[in-house]
Amino acid sequence: MEMLHGSAGVQTAKALKNAAVCLMLLPRFLLAAVMLWLLDFLCIRRKVLMKMRESDVGSPDDPPLCVSDSNKMFTLESLRAVWYGQKLDFFKTAHLGGAAPNTEVVPLDSERQRGAQRILDYARGRRPLILNFGSCS
Repeated sequence: MEMLHGSAGVQTAKALKNAAVCLMLLPRFLLAAVMLWLLDFLCIRRKVLMKMRESDVGSPDDPPLCVSDSNKMFTLESLRAVWYGQKLDFFKTAHLGGAAPNTEVVPLDSERQRGAQRILDYARGRRPLILNFGSCS
C-alpha cells in the first residue's frame, strides 16, 4: 500500500509540473497562433485584391472569387509544430548566458572505452575548448 501511495505522489507531482509548464507556455503559443492567423488573413486578402484588380475588365458572368485553402499557415499541424517547438525550447539545457551543458562524448576509436567522458574533460587550464562538428559539403 505504501508503494502505491508513493507512486500516486510522483504521478501527482508530474501532473502539476506539466500543468505549470502548459500555463507558462500558453501565452507564447497563443501569440504565435495569432501571428499565423494574421499572416493567413493578410495573404488571402492580398490575393483577393489582386484577383479583383485583374477581373475588373472581366464580364459580369464570371464566377465568384475563390481563394484556395491549400496553402494556409494556420492549420492544426502548424499549431502542433509551434506547441512542440515551444516545449523543446522551454526544456532545453543550454540557455543564452548560462553554463554550457557538459554532455557525454563517445570516442571514435574503440580502444579508448575507459568509461564515460564528458566534453569538459578535454578542457585544459584557461585554454579555450573548440568543438568542430565538421561539414558534409
